[in-house]
Amino acid sequence: MFVDTHCHLTMLDLSPYQGDLDQALEQARLAGVSKFMGISVDLEDHIKLAEIASRHDDVGYSVGVHPCEDEQVMARATTDYLVNLAQSDKVWALGETGLDYYHSTDFVEEQKRCFARHIEASKIVKKPVVVHTRAAKHDTIDIIRAEQSTHGILHCFTEDWETAKAVLDCGYYISFSGIVSFKNAQDLRDVAKQVPLDRLLIETDSPYLAPVPYRGKSNEPKYVPFVAKALSDVYDKSVEEIGMITTQNFENLLNLK
Repeated sequence: MFVDTHCHLTMLDLSPYQGDLDQALEQARLAGVSKFMGISVDLEDHIKLAEIASRHDDVGYSVGVHPCEDEQVMARATTDYLVNLAQSDKVWALGETGLDYYHSTDFVEEQKRCFARHIEASKIVKKPVVVHTRAAKHDTIDIIRAEQSTHGILHCFTEDWETAKAVLDCGYYISFSGIVSFKNAQDLRDVAKQVPLDRLLIETDSPYLAPVPYRGKSNEPKYVPFVAKALSDVYDKSVEEIGMITTQNFENLLNLK
């Protein structure tokens, strides 16, 4: 019923499961999660993610480089390199890529170039790009527009309606994490209410940003229904309806060509 569209399966705290990721995924399935997209942050993540996905029909993954990686790693992510990594049917997306000026402005130009290359690769392989933006919303929108990117996700959305509308107008989907459930996130919920239901996605971004009532704890995919619960209150829909809507949206996104 639920899809976790953004989870870092190589980073989860597996101590409750004796180090066994398969047990963590099974607990998520018992909570109603039917699909998982494991997210790469560097050029080595795809190796382990491919192995995980080969064992689980309901797991796919992305390939790419996070904008907080260093300049040398980003430079390795050429368009051809990314296209080559993205050939498997189990690769569902490119990224996470994007811009992050909050953590560092040392390599802004390389972040921009790397982001553009991810978009170019995503267009070649006809798979969506997963975009991270922090303290860089204007440049993020400018690059999406300049590169004519129409097939993507703005993940872990925390920005204003202006940003949401800009990427929605480009054809993007918007994904909300556990942040939307936080008590102090009313402004974000007000923005979420304006997002069309057919462009809505949910995620955990685990192991980060656990939703209420697990805020402050290590996050994991089985908590994605609590993100749906927060949005069910926003949209005045049932949790099950939000689950079905966001699951169908994810299928629609993956089937875009």
